[in-house]
Amino acid sequence: MRVPGVRRRGGGAPGRGRRGAGVDPRRAVRPDQLTLVHGVRQDVTPHQGRTVGVPMTATPHETGFDSHGVRCAAWHLPAESEALTGPRGRPCVVMGHGFGATRDAGLLPFAERFAAAGADVLVFDYRGYGTSDGDLRQEVNHLRHRQDYHSAIAHARGLDGVDRDRIVLWGSSYSGGHVVPVAARDGQVAAVISQGAAMDGLAALIEIARYAGIRQLLKLTGHGLFDFAGALLGREPHRIPVVGPPGSLAAITADGAETGYRSIMGPTFRNEMCARGAVIIPLNRPVTSASKLRAPIFLVVADRDNIAPPSAVRAVAAKAGAGSEVLELSCGHFDIYSGEMFERSAQAQVGFLTRTLAVTAVA
Repeated sequence: MRVPGVRRRGGGAPGRGRRGAGVDPRRAVRPDQLTLVHGVRQDVTPHQGRTVGVPMTATPHETGFDSHGVRCAAWHLPAESEALTGPRGRPCVVMGHGFGATRDAGLLPFAERFAAAGADVLVFDYRGYGTSDGDLRQEVNHLRHRQDYHSAIAHARGLDGVDRDRIVLWGSSYSGGHVVPVAARDGQVAAVISQGAAMDGLAALIEIARYAGIRQLLKLTGHGLFDFAGALLGREPHRIPVVGPPGSLAAITADGAETGYRSIMGPTFRNEMCARGAVIIPLNRPVTSASKLRAPIFLVVADRDNIAPPSAVRAVAAKAGAGSEVLELSCGHFDIYSGEMFERSAQAQVGFLTRTLAVTAVA
């Protein structure tokens, strides 16, 4: 069946924890507790990670899991229908967040659509973010984030009623890149969904140089090296803002980025990161893992994205080892979280999920 706006590449069949206690709500960071970092405001107007005008349907349950000795906080949304229930249980979608963000940053509306379609959903915070534990806070490190994804997968496979062979990875922005190498290494996830993804750190570095100039790259590198040196000397992390207006000192200063972040971030978001994270951005290259994928991937491309280069996403689609489907949307990086672009993206993602997992679903 053809889906309007969706382009397919290749083909292939899908490939084939422990529970934590509830999260202490006192750990949540309120917007009024946030301060200035290098002159950039850290407070946001919280929408609890929701798309404006979309009513909440599924009820998230607090849970958690261990990742390398540290507890990651998570929401579990049980499936709301049996449409995808097979002989061995329900599928589960594992969702992580983007660059410097938290699980209350625009993920719940997507999670609710997946739950309504018949899948369990696990939405988690990385170590050191949101309400997760971890002494080192706000470290953007793609290798650590990928480790947390693997731990989340292990937890999802142990959830009551979940078919361990039908785990789906979902990511957006930075996590949209993480899901590619994680799925390739796991080798048994059933499908991958990625939107507005950061697939090539080198390309992202070039994009920063394009919109902010070489001087900005040198400043970020200097702050990052200072932070690395401080870590070797046992000092507290040196932090910079995640996002700021053009011309400011922040990891992301593209036009519209600050407004975009504010439109989706929830109350646990902090606009700060360990400066060392900016130095390792070019080392994060999920595109190099695309050919190793053993699960089909659905890619949403925001063709006016000025943060995560769309060309790298298209390169992943071309190289994907088990076939790909691509939805091209004429929009910017943050437009896919709300309004018409959200509706088009979410409907297409649910369609892909249903088609991919229907093979083992009960009629």
